[in-house]
Amino acid sequence: MLIVGCGDVGLRVARALNGRVRLLALTSSADRIEALRARGITPLHGNLDQPQSLARLAGLATRVVHLAPPPAEGHPQWWRDLRTLALLRSLRRRLAPATLVYGSTSGVYGDCGGEWVDEAWPVRPRTARAQRRVDAERAVRHYGRVAHVRASILRIPGIYAPDRAGGTPRERLLKRTPVLDAADDVYTNHIHADDLARAVVAAMWRGKPQRIYNASDDTELKMGDYFDLAADLYGLPRPPRVARGTAQNELPLMLLSFMSESRRLDNRRLKRELGLALRFSTVASGLRAPFRHAGL
Repeated sequence: MLIVGCGDVGLRVARALNGRVRLLALTSSADRIEALRARGITPLHGNLDQPQSLARLAGLATRVVHLAPPPAEGHPQWWRDLRTLALLRSLRRRLAPATLVYGSTSGVYGDCGGEWVDEAWPVRPRTARAQRRVDAERAVRHYGRVAHVRASILRIPGIYAPDRAGGTPRERLLKRTPVLDAADDVYTNHIHADDLARAVVAAMWRGKPQRIYNASDDTELKMGDYFDLAADLYGLPRPPRVARGTAQNELPLMLLSFMSESRRLDNRRLKRELGLALRFSTVASGLRAPFRHAGL
C-alpha cells in the first residue's frame, strides 16, 4: 500500500493496518525519512508539485491512499488540483492499482442551510480550496472508470483527536475566540482521527467503485454548542458569543468561511456499506477519551 500525504491521519492508517500489508509513503521532506522507517514504512522521496519526481510510483503498489491536500493559493488555474492530476498520471504509466482511496472534504457541499446532506447532494463549493477538492474528486472518479480502479472518496469534516496537533478546541478556548450567537449559529461536523483512519482502511477493502462516503460521526451540534461542550469538559470559560455582523469585523476570513456554511452530514452509507462501527460516535465521547492509542 502506498500512502500519499502520510501526515497524522496517514500514520494512523499505518497503525490501524498493524503490519497486514507492506507500507510505502511518498514524502517530499528528507527530514521525515528516518521517522517513517522507524514506524515500519518504506519512504519514497518525491514531490507532487514536481511531476517528474513521481515516475517511480507507477506499478509500485496495488492499493493507494491519497491524503495530500491540493495546492495552496497562487496558481493561475486556481480551481485545479494539479497535485492529484500529477499523481494519477504517474499511476497510469504502468499497471494500475486495484483500489484508490481519496480523502476529500465535506466543504464541497458548500452552505446547505443546516439540512441533512447525503452523498447525492449536489456540490456547490463556495471557496477556492473546496473548488480544488471538487476538481480532484472528478479526476479520481474519471481515473477509476478509465483505468478500472475501485476508487473511493471520503468527504471529511473537521478532524479532531486529543493526541493530534491542534486536534482539540483547547487552544482556541484559551484565546477566547468568539463564536456566533445562537440565532446566527451553524451546524458543524466532526470525525475522530482514529475513526477516520479506520474508515480509510474499510474503504480500501469494502468501498464500491467510484463511490463517495460522508466520513462523519453521529454528532448533531451547532458550532457554538461544540465549543461550549469542550469548555465544560476542560473546565474553561465558555467562549463569548457575537452576532454575525460583529464577527465579520473580529475574526479572520478562514474562520468566517467555516461559520458561513451549515450542514448535517448523513453517515448511513459509511456505516452500512463499509461496515464501520464508530469507536467515537460523538465528539463528547472522543474528547473524553484522550490519548487512546490501543485497539485502533
